[in-house]
Amino acid sequence: MSHDPKPLGGKIISKPVIIFGPLIVLCMLLIVKRLVFGLGSVSDLNGGFPWGVWIAFDLLIGTGFACGGWALAWAVYVFNRGQYHPLVRPALLASLFGYSLGGLSITIDVGRYWNLPYFYIPGHFNVNSVLFETAVCMTIYIGVMALEFAPALFERLGWKVSLKRLNKVMFFIIALGALLPTMHQSSMGSLMISAGYKVHPLWQSYEMLPLFSVLTAFIMGFSIVIFEGSLVQAGLKGNGPDEKNLFVKLTNTISVLLAIFVVLRFGELIYRDKLSYAFAGDFYSAMFWIEVVLMVFPLVVLRVAKLRNDSRMLYLSALSALLAARRGV
Repeated sequence: MSHDPKPLGGKIISKPVIIFGPLIVLCMLLIVKRLVFGLGSVSDLNGGFPWGVWIAFDLLIGTGFACGGWALAWAVYVFNRGQYHPLVRPALLASLFGYSLGGLSITIDVGRYWNLPYFYIPGHFNVNSVLFETAVCMTIYIGVMALEFAPALFERLGWKVSLKRLNKVMFFIIALGALLPTMHQSSMGSLMISAGYKVHPLWQSYEMLPLFSVLTAFIMGFSIVIFEGSLVQAGLKGNGPDEKNLFVKLTNTISVLLAIFVVLRFGELIYRDKLSYAFAGDFYSAMFWIEVVLMVFPLVVLRVAKLRNDSRMLYLSALSALLAARRGV
């Protein structure tokens, strides 16, 4: 597979753009209304109590879906799996878009958004706050991803001198890009520790939550690469590069991570004597077993060669792993 990216061509104003364009305009109008008249004008929340379900969705799920570039950076640059390098640039673009959208969404979701700059002013931020680490780390990481993606723009614009200078320090930028998400993804697990009894015992793992959060971020990162790549290939109808072989190889990593997570998940429940909650027959136990099934399904599919080489099953297993991983924290 070629490492030299090139435009695929096609129309910018396509059918999906025409269909979703009016929805984007509507969303922009609602955002303006929220910023002018307050959170209560578009939701049942208010500036004093802004922590609704959407901020959890933006923070935990949104950034989890945007971990493809980070996961591949670890595979390619840390573990020297160069065969995955053709997947890095598309995954990085998706991650940059996902994290930027997540940061914008959080800005809209918080109650008093005008206080956000205090995160970065010495003397005002709380260095013992998990939220401080998460917010600052995510903001810096968005800037790092922009620098990582800059060579694609420099190549397109013909800025050879700037590209040469940037490439001299790219090793440091990549190292920083591999480190930062590891920090804030684990901090997202720590956020749930702070919630204490508000999190059901089946999911309240305390000191294990940061590790679980990082594991699920890796699972989601590799899975979203397969998920998005499968959709792109289906949309291009075979006109784009054939990346199926790379996706199949990635499934081995996903299988190992899923197996580790399942073992640790049940091990923690047994060690803490909480396994009985899984058989309580209530809503939470049902959700727990749905999570387990969603994890076991890709494990079975990805370990059977015939199923693993089927594009549809590969897509479904990636989707199942995505749903399971974010339910697992």
